[in-house]
Amino acid sequence: GGWIARTLRSEGFEGRIVLIGEEPHLPYERPPLSKDALLGEVEVDSTYFWPPESYEELNIETMLGVRATAIDPGGKQVSLDNGETSNYDRLAITTGARARLLPIDGAELEGVHYLRTMDDTLAIRGAVEKGSTALIVGGGWIGLEVAATLKKLGCHSVVVEFADRLCGRAVTPDISDWMLKFHQSHGIDVRLGTGVERFEGDGKIERAVLSDGDTIDCSLAVVGIGVIPNSELAETAGLNVENGIVVDELCRTSDPDVFSAGDVTSHPNDLLGKRVRLESWENAQNQGIAAGKSMLDKGEPYAEIPWFWSDQHDANIQMIGLPENWDEVVTRGDPAEGSFLTMYLSGGRIIGAISVNNARDIRFAKRLMAAKKVVSPDDLANPDIKMQALLKG
Repeated sequence: GGWIARTLRSEGFEGRIVLIGEEPHLPYERPPLSKDALLGEVEVDSTYFWPPESYEELNIETMLGVRATAIDPGGKQVSLDNGETSNYDRLAITTGARARLLPIDGAELEGVHYLRTMDDTLAIRGAVEKGSTALIVGGGWIGLEVAATLKKLGCHSVVVEFADRLCGRAVTPDISDWMLKFHQSHGIDVRLGTGVERFEGDGKIERAVLSDGDTIDCSLAVVGIGVIPNSELAETAGLNVENGIVVDELCRTSDPDVFSAGDVTSHPNDLLGKRVRLESWENAQNQGIAAGKSMLDKGEPYAEIPWFWSDQHDANIQMIGLPENWDEVVTRGDPAEGSFLTMYLSGGRIIGAISVNNARDIRFAKRLMAAKKVVSPDDLANPDIKMQALLKG
């Protein structure tokens, strides 16, 4: 939403812009929520996209702590939970996604947290007790980042993952195996193929009973089992919704005057040859910029190679693409040394890659993937051949 508003101004729009958000904060970066902000190394205002005064300078009206409750496409009006309404000529829905709740007994106890907003992070940070045990439900990106951060804060982190491997939706089995060994080597207790039956405690969480019958005493639990796109507002307004708000390559919904961007959208991606809904920082920013231009009839088809990143312990992990089927796997570097790039090829072309502490090479892998260039697996694996040289070959 913030990027759309700013793009409208930078592209020359001089009319009224109203930015409505249910959170009390100005638009902010979410990646620090499970990292630096949770560690307490940065404060709320340092995560803001831009200084608060810039909104006044750009003449962007902000309505914070206000939730949109209904959209009337015919009357071009948005109803708000403060009783007011707001008219529009063109509308952007950037409602993102919300944390999926854990439907078990005891989930309402004090000390059971989810992490999606800045307020969530502040609540978890305030509940940390050095030397205590923190249970993390879910072995995906958020769960593993939180486990690593809480370990730095002096907690004993226990990760409980229902699936038989970590980050099963996001990475390949070989990378899941590496991640398991990596986190275990940093003192994280990982329980795979295990669920949480219930939380117990007298008003506050004291223990968790697992599906294998084990009991873990803990004073804090953080649940990270995925998100649900906030598409209900669009659906009740009659817009097409299927795994998110359906948009075209110009970020336009089924209503020509309503646009959408970010985690909430299902959009076509010609580079991948399919429709996707991406939960990533880069997509939220870049699709927001694209939507802003489209709202002014200056848009170009939006399709980018998905890029994700995560900081866990002393590792920077980056991933490109959404590889599903491949006929060859090539690794550059040695996973045992903590710095490598693994690429997945189909027909000699890179269709996805993941790097650990190797940001430089994955940038070139992304360019090779975008160019759909056929590359020799031996050349990709050879550290004596620079990746950028393969772009010219």
